[in-house]
Amino acid sequence: MPIRPDQLEAQLARGLKAVYTLHGDEPLLAMEAADAVRAAARKAGFGERTVFTVSGAHFDWSAVLGAARELSLFAARRVVEIRMPSGKPGKEGSEALQRLVAAPSDDLLVLVHLPRLDFQQAKSAWFAALDAAGVSVRLDSVERAALPAWLAQRLARNGQRVADDGAGESGERTLAFLADRVEGNLLAAHQELAKLALLYPPGELSFAQIEAAVLRVARYDIPKLQEAVWSGRTARALRMLAGLEAEGESAVYVHWSLAEDVRALARARAALDSGQPLPLALKTARVWGARERLFERVLPQLSAARLARLLDAAAACDGIVKGLAHPAWPEGAWPALRHWVLMLLQATQPTERAARGRLVLRA
Repeated sequence: MPIRPDQLEAQLARGLKAVYTLHGDEPLLAMEAADAVRAAARKAGFGERTVFTVSGAHFDWSAVLGAARELSLFAARRVVEIRMPSGKPGKEGSEALQRLVAAPSDDLLVLVHLPRLDFQQAKSAWFAALDAAGVSVRLDSVERAALPAWLAQRLARNGQRVADDGAGESGERTLAFLADRVEGNLLAAHQELAKLALLYPPGELSFAQIEAAVLRVARYDIPKLQEAVWSGRTARALRMLAGLEAEGESAVYVHWSLAEDVRALARARAALDSGQPLPLALKTARVWGARERLFERVLPQLSAARLARLLDAAAACDGIVKGLAHPAWPEGAWPALRHWVLMLLQATQPTERAARGRLVLRA
């Protein structure tokens, strides 16, 4: 049974299930969820824990099944914890996991740790067996739009809250400032909130107090940069680009990722111009998922001629990030990338908005 991370505490209070499967790419949430399950298990009398880490194709799954059946001299109830960093148990592991949870016992609790699962893994027989036998919790990163509310909730756990001017604007500004500092790094966010709890007593926190205490620990990734660009969020895109540069990300990889988007848009534009409806044109261009929703917004604003100019600009920028100079472009890989990102942002703005802007689109 799938549940959200914020539902886990209430579920544990109602009674333990035989199997808990934690999957996702957010270390803080995974750690907290596992700690909550272990604490509930100890409270329920599970006095022994055996941990297995699945590594390599020759892992001995019989040891896992043996530990599940083994009676302990010291504890009547035990936890078998399986950590699978690859998320791929293989044929033997798939069969072993299904056998492990096929006949649940009141004296055995199985806790499985998995990374973020792809479509095939999420639809596999072994994961379906784990999910059906107990509870599965998907532990994804908190998106930027939801981060202020997440931070406010975490502050409330410490008995703190951001100061509000009555209309909510002051509190929103403070939470947005804090979110910008810790975005993409929930472990660091947790540490910063713990520091605020040590520095200040319970109650209201002013913007000045948070600004003085919180470090800039945000971490950005390229998919979030792409989302910001195709959402038309100029300040966010430029902030992320600066963050990627500071973190030592490859300028070549940043360029390639954005250039792939432009090439996909050009393919979709050609399909659209040939008479295909927008959903089919995006499918023809092999665009789906989150990119599909973003491209649905920008594609109607991009003509074939404009996309051709953006592709020419991509070629010029490609040369610069690989060490070649261009007389019409800024020197250096990251200044060139910033110039190109601004061009992409201007090209995707509605015509009347772009006309009021100050960006200059040059190929």
